[in-house]
Amino acid sequence: MQCWKYGISDATFYKYKAQFGGMNVSDAKKLRVLGDENNRLKRILADAMLDNAALKDLATKNY
Repeated sequence: MQCWKYGISDATFYKYKAQFGGMNVSDAKKLRVLGDENNRLKRILADAMLDNAALKDLATKNY
């Protein structure tokens, strides 16, 4: 292994190999797109929850 060439440990290499070893390039790209979409949706949900909490706090302070 030349993991040192890429700045990763042998354990990291084998972990990624076990996770992504049987994938085609197109499968890996689809997985990345799905991961990006998931992160975007998580941010939207977090923003909505923050807005909801702020509105609840504002509603309780007015009464």
